[in-house]
Amino acid sequence: MTYEEWFDSHSTKHKTIVTKLHERGMDKKQIIDYFDFDNMVLHEREFCLLYQENKKCHEVETLNCYLCACPHFRFDDNSTTKIEEKTEYSFCAINAKEGKKFISQNAIHQDCTACLVPHSKEFISKCFDMEWKKIMDKCKRP
Repeated sequence: MTYEEWFDSHSTKHKTIVTKLHERGMDKKQIIDYFDFDNMVLHEREFCLLYQENKKCHEVETLNCYLCACPHFRFDDNSTTKIEEKTEYSFCAINAKEGKKFISQNAIHQDCTACLVPHSKEFISKCFDMEWKKIMDKCKRP
């Protein structure tokens, strides 16, 4: 699956859940709270493949899945950016200190597994929008 395919698929799943919660009369705080990992595993098992195994993407006690991805992540499935003969397909726009690069024989991808920036309620509240794609609008590189 390409980054763009995942991005579009995730956006659709996110919108379905948020629309349902909004129709139930939930406010911003309640919607953010709903996306707590433990709650999502119970009620939204199709949202994430890891939920099937009750496994977190980041080892942290409290994980909020509202953003799932980070608005600072940048990707281009058709990248022509070369670094030392390798194609860079993704990177962190803020160069987060917890971020790393996954480098294969021909490609470079951003590795965000040690970064928790998008999973705190405080960060989510600051950039909250009912439309996940609006928060993530800078992720897709032209």
